[in-house]
Amino acid sequence: MSASVPASAPVPAALPTPARPTAKPTSAELLDFVRRAAADTDLIASLPLDAEGRTWVRLEGPQGSEAWLIGWPPGTGTGWHDHAESVGAFTTAAGTLKENSLAARLPTDGWKTLELAESVDRERRLATGQGRAFGRNHVHEVLNESTDQHAISVHAYYPPLPQIRRYSRTGAVLRLEHVERPEDWQ
Repeated sequence: MSASVPASAPVPAALPTPARPTAKPTSAELLDFVRRAAADTDLIASLPLDAEGRTWVRLEGPQGSEAWLIGWPPGTGTGWHDHAESVGAFTTAAGTLKENSLAARLPTDGWKTLELAESVDRERRLATGQGRAFGRNHVHEVLNESTDQHAISVHAYYPPLPQIRRYSRTGAVLRLEHVERPEDWQ
């Protein structure tokens, strides 16, 4: 992520979640949370937007999960990455986001370069109110392809992100570039 909201910005409280006191949240529960958060017009309006870089505010996710409200200026994206062992979900709260993903389980360690089969690419467009859940080691990139409109989204992960692996992609070749730890983005 390239820009953040100053530390003085208010951090919204978590939305109520049905009680399951000691259970870990499932990806379906995370999806329910991000959908409800994305529908909270006051929360969405509280995010300062920047014309140059993404902005974000950390939210309290359900049952110890990590959650983020993210603003996407026109033409921005994440690049190819995964969320390691975390399950997650995200919903578009404003605008439209495009997700490119791989429908293949990649090895988690011990490789630097992989050649992908032709049939692994998936593409989704997620307009306002649309979202998706995903499992562990889900490799994707998220983009705001608009040339003139910000997008806003809500994301949640459990367990809280232990790392993000960043990849580059040229044609069918996926290359592990580096690994980020929480201290790199918090």
